[in-house]
Amino acid sequence: MKKIITFLFCITCLPAWSATVVATINSTPITDTDVTARTQLMARQGKTPTDNRKVALQNIIDDYVKLDYAANFGVKPTAKDADAELQKLNLDNLSASEREIARNAIRAEMAWQVIIARTIVPMVDISDADIKAETAALARDRGLPIEVTLVRLVDIPKKVAAKLQNPSSCDEAVKMAEDLGGAPQKFTAVQYELSQDIRDRIVDLPELTWSPVFDNTVVLICDTKKTAEYGKLDEIIKQNALYKQAMFLADEQLKQLRRKAVVVITDDRYKL
Repeated sequence: MKKIITFLFCITCLPAWSATVVATINSTPITDTDVTARTQLMARQGKTPTDNRKVALQNIIDDYVKLDYAANFGVKPTAKDADAELQKLNLDNLSASEREIARNAIRAEMAWQVIIARTIVPMVDISDADIKAETAALARDRGLPIEVTLVRLVDIPKKVAAKLQNPSSCDEAVKMAEDLGGAPQKFTAVQYELSQDIRDRIVDLPELTWSPVFDNTVVLICDTKKTAEYGKLDEIIKQNALYKQAMFLADEQLKQLRRKAVVVITDDRYKL
C-alpha cells in the first residue's frame, strides 16, 4: 500500500517540463501546455479560428522568430514592458502559464514593430499609384471631405447615352445633354454626403468623363476640390499607404525568417 501511495505522490509531483513536447524551434521545446495557454489567450482576444491549436502553435513559433531576429538589433522588450501592456489590454488576470505565453507574444509584437519602423519603413517608396489607390479605398469606405461638382442625366436610353462624348468643360457637358433632349442636373456636394450608389460610381471616374449607364442614369464629374475640413487628410492617406506597404514587406520578411528557423513538429496533430 505504501508503494502505491508513493507512486501516486510521485506522479502528482512531476515537473512542468513533463508536458508533451509538440514542436521545437531552434532546439527550444514548445509543449502542449504552451499551445493551450496560447489558445486561451486568443480566446480572450476574441480570436477563435477552427484550427486554433495549429494557429496557436504557429503564433508561438512566430514569437520566437521575431524575438530572435530583433535581438540582433539590440531590441529586447522586457517582461515588465509586456506586463504593462497586458494591463492596458485588461489581460493582467492570467494564469501562470497564460501569462508566460502572453508576455512572449506581447514582447514579440513590440520588438517586431520596432524592427518594422527601423528597417522596413525607410525602404518603402510611396508612388502616385499607391496614393490614388488609398484615396479610392478611403472613398469607398466612408467618403472624403472633397467637394464634387456633378452633371447627372436620369432616364436616359442606352442609345442616347452612346452618343455622349467626353466634353472639355462642365458647360459643354450640360449643353451636350440638352442637345440630345435630356434634362441634365448640375449640382455640387461634399463627397461623403452623396448617396452610396453615386459615391461608388464616381470613386474611380476620371473628370469630364461620362460614366457607364446604370439604372438608366449617367454621371460626370466636372470638378473636385478639397474642403476646409480636409485638414491633414493628405498626410493620413500617405501614412495609410506607407503602412500597408510596410506591413506587406514585413510579412515577406517574416516568411523568410520562418524558412531559416529550424522548426521540428513532433506531434502529427499539428503538422500542416
